[in-house]
Amino acid sequence: MCTSRLFTLVLVVQPPRVLLGMKKRGFGAGLWNGFGGKVQPGESIEEAARRELLEESGLTVDTLQKMGQITFEFVGNSELMDVHIFRADNFHGEPTESDEMRPQWFQLDEVPFNHMWADDIYWFPLLLQKKLFRGYFKFQGQDTILEHTLKEVEEV
Repeated sequence: MCTSRLFTLVLVVQPPRVLLGMKKRGFGAGLWNGFGGKVQPGESIEEAARRELLEESGLTVDTLQKMGQITFEFVGNSELMDVHIFRADNFHGEPTESDEMRPQWFQLDEVPFNHMWADDIYWFPLLLQKKLFRGYFKFQGQDTILEHTLKEVEEV
């Protein structure tokens, strides 16, 4: 039987650019990603998203738009990752490197998909177009997608 754990992911978007962080350690190290992590006990999903963004990038936001929800399964791991994905179009502060992430702005036509999680290229365009989505990705290791579903939805 599989259990699931709640995670958050925040993408800071300021067309024509997006802020990504190079993961310096732990799960996904060496890949560019949004900012996020585990939801802690007693914390709402949005509170966790705000906390992780501040811890990993030094930024605060007034408004988070929930854009998507993706369930990740990794072969050999009985715990599913239930990831709630947010977009922030405005922020306060300056992106600052943390122990975990090194923030960098990328032009939207130069997003480094070949140095990101393999699923990002599927849903990232939906987020940039402000389309809501739900998905499922099954991985073998951190590089190979065995199966996936992704659909636009009316609400998340």
